[in-house]
Amino acid sequence: MGITGRVGGGGRLLGSGRTSDVYELDAGWVLRRNREGWGDALAEGAVMEHVRGHGYPVPRVRLADSTRTELVLERLSGPTMLAAFGDGVMRPREGGAVLARLLRQLHAVPGWDNGGCVLHLDLHPDNVMLTPDGPRVIDWSNAEVGLPGLDWGMSAIILAQVAVGEEPIAGLAREVLTGLLADPSHLTEDGLTEARRRRAAQPVMSRREVELLGAAEDLIRAL
Repeated sequence: MGITGRVGGGGRLLGSGRTSDVYELDAGWVLRRNREGWGDALAEGAVMEHVRGHGYPVPRVRLADSTRTELVLERLSGPTMLAAFGDGVMRPREGGAVLARLLRQLHAVPGWDNGGCVLHLDLHPDNVMLTPDGPRVIDWSNAEVGLPGLDWGMSAIILAQVAVGEEPIAGLAREVLTGLLADPSHLTEDGLTEARRRRAAQPVMSRREVELLGAAEDLIRAL
């Protein structure tokens, strides 16, 4: 019986995001199921194995038990960085510094096609788990090979977009962004411009979220 059968036979739903649901398999593993054929879970798992092979902190994966729509992942303990802010476990500016360090560490990993370094392109506080062994980066569905400036631009624009919005965590997001940009970075003009274009083109963006991108870019430049 395959993984899907085991989940259907009693796997508990642990959480849901914009494009996927996560189910319990056992004490050590979970299954993330993409909705409506979103993404390529096998390709994402291969990226995770690639960066893990270079010492980057990601969950282990079981590619042999995965499919294009379902990825079997190591079950992590600990809160997301975003939850840790709310619980007072980590200060937002400290979190921004951690994100900067994770970006630098990732960009030391060579791409799988020798065309540049590995880019996550969605590195923000809700995609970092704070485990007893340190931070682990999750959600590699957008990863590709390229230049570091684009990755810095994506992290910055995601945070700034929240910071200029009306959500209760707007002030927190601004503090995280300040911490991220306080570290001398590889953020470039081209990287920021391309990050904004890509963010606007994402199908999960609402009209209001797209409207905020201009103010978000202004905030990044001001900081």
